[in-house]
Amino acid sequence: MSNLVKAYAVQSPKGLLEPFTYEAAALAPHEVRVKVKYCGICHSDMSMINNEWGLSQYPLVPGHEVIGTVSEVGSDVTSHQVGEVVGIGWQSGSCAHCDYCNRGKQHLCSQERATIVYRHGGWAESLVVDASFAVHVPEALNIPEAAPLMCAGNTVFSPILHYGVKPNMNVAVVGIGGLGHLAVQFLSKWGCDVTAISSTHSKDDEARALGASHFIATKGTDELKKAANKFDFIISTVSADLPWADYIGALRPEGNLVIVGVPENTVNIPAFGLIEREKRVSGGRASSPVDIAAMLDFAARKGVKAVSEVYSLADVNAALARMKEGKVRYRAVLTVS
Repeated sequence: MSNLVKAYAVQSPKGLLEPFTYEAAALAPHEVRVKVKYCGICHSDMSMINNEWGLSQYPLVPGHEVIGTVSEVGSDVTSHQVGEVVGIGWQSGSCAHCDYCNRGKQHLCSQERATIVYRHGGWAESLVVDASFAVHVPEALNIPEAAPLMCAGNTVFSPILHYGVKPNMNVAVVGIGGLGHLAVQFLSKWGCDVTAISSTHSKDDEARALGASHFIATKGTDELKKAANKFDFIISTVSADLPWADYIGALRPEGNLVIVGVPENTVNIPAFGLIEREKRVSGGRASSPVDIAAMLDFAARKGVKAVSEVYSLADVNAALARMKEGKVRYRAVLTVS
């Protein structure tokens, strides 16, 4: 069997994606090879293309929101079979034996292997991952819409699990974009009373259609200040600096502000605002295969969908340009095969 893989790669920081062929390593006993059908475009892909985190190696094949079919299984793999539809997210492997791996928290493993860091990702006809990181995709999910769930969906769903969000809670989602439009859906279908927060009211109707019951605009209004002591849980999905003191003020006692979008600058939090009412500020991220499986099952049962624009892999540069201009509603997905 030929190990040559056709892909699209960037050759240098901030460059254009070009056709690229590489030779994949032989399949290890614990790995599976996945034929890629669809792959989302995530903001993290753009960060890796631009080497914003200093982790990129070129040529780089991005892509970590993969949906595909298993085409080959390693000799020790019993969890998957050829032809099975699986998804692959930010992670593709871990050490498998540390305390965190043993507790199903592979995303906290110090030897975590990311799908597009020091290896080629899913903007390609196939890729190889540890079998435990290829997650079964329920038949009820629409496959193109499922691709963004592998990272964006997982990123906003895992904090709901990890921080004990309950159906009777008042919650808020900051930013109605690629992450936020999924967070609104998950939280509303979880049973929460959801407030969408954006700079203006331009997305008010869209947010309510996704499941929000209330809307706050922050630019030139006092609506956020009027929401003082209202929310049990706030998730910030934006990559921007925010008036953090106002968001701490919007939390109820013991409330939690979870940051999943990376702000441009250091987050400065007034300590007294946390101490006085035992409030918290937490981080959230793409999580373990167990959490991904739970998220996909919930999305399939409750009808959570990633609103997506679909492009061919050959049109990846046009899709990236639309994303940079903020014109994509809300996720871009590439058709690979």
